[in-house]
Amino acid sequence: MSSSRTRITKAVFPVAGLGTRFLPATKAQPKEMLPVVDKPLIQYAVEEAYAAGIRQMIFVNGRSKRSIPDHFDTAFELEYELEAAGKKELLAMVHSIKPDDMECIYIRQAKAQGLGHAVLCAQSVVVNEPFAVLLADDLMVGKPPVLQQMVEQFQEWQASILAVQEVPDEQTKRYGIVAGTPVNDRLMDLSHMVEKPAPQDAPSRLGVAGRYILTPGVFREIATQPRGVGGEIQLTDGIAALMRREKVFAYRYDGRRYDCGSKEGFLEANVELALAHPQLGPGFREYLKALPL
Repeated sequence: MSSSRTRITKAVFPVAGLGTRFLPATKAQPKEMLPVVDKPLIQYAVEEAYAAGIRQMIFVNGRSKRSIPDHFDTAFELEYELEAAGKKELLAMVHSIKPDDMECIYIRQAKAQGLGHAVLCAQSVVVNEPFAVLLADDLMVGKPPVLQQMVEQFQEWQASILAVQEVPDEQTKRYGIVAGTPVNDRLMDLSHMVEKPAPQDAPSRLGVAGRYILTPGVFREIATQPRGVGGEIQLTDGIAALMRREKVFAYRYDGRRYDCGSKEGFLEANVELALAHPQLGPGFREYLKALPL
């Protein structure tokens, strides 16, 4: 890969899923717009990508997801009212949702056919560059942000990198599970990966979390692979095929992941991020202490 293409400048957000685990809340709004404390999930993911130096955000969107483009668009009426009322702090907050140097691109995924298909939909915009993929319902909290950690790893290794974490035995069937040769205490050179194996079939307990940096070679693999688990076009299968042509690494990130695709994880994120909130935290902590648990 030439030096002119070593920086990660584009991030793909697959946001066309139906959010069935959160019905009825997601009947008329995307799960990515569900708020954790005071921001929707998708905003946390975009802010993480922005902190990693990425400025081009590519949303693979569905037919019923208009509120996502609306969230990152200019809200003339709201901004006018805030300015007229002298609410400068709120106005600055609204402006900060989409900084001036950030570009948002929206691609329609006509039919949800799996994560691999969603990523493939972004090929015409990504073209021949390495890129990041962020799943917004995995809310990641790290210092530095998790994707920034991964971008730094990419700068060194110039290869695809998957975020991974240890998962309990009984949860292997919810993840892509990886195995390989350790490079150091955080990095592994992958030899194989399996999508959602039963515990007895899992090659390790390292599960892929919702952050990826991928080389453009993955598009060719996704486009030519057969359908996988659930009859869908799986991103895991495309990455497994890519491994036969290129090095792929797994990175044990430093941080906390909240599975906001599940109701339990979503509630945990709300409680823990509320406790960490500079304004809300102290009062909320006192309220929790007073509960008769």
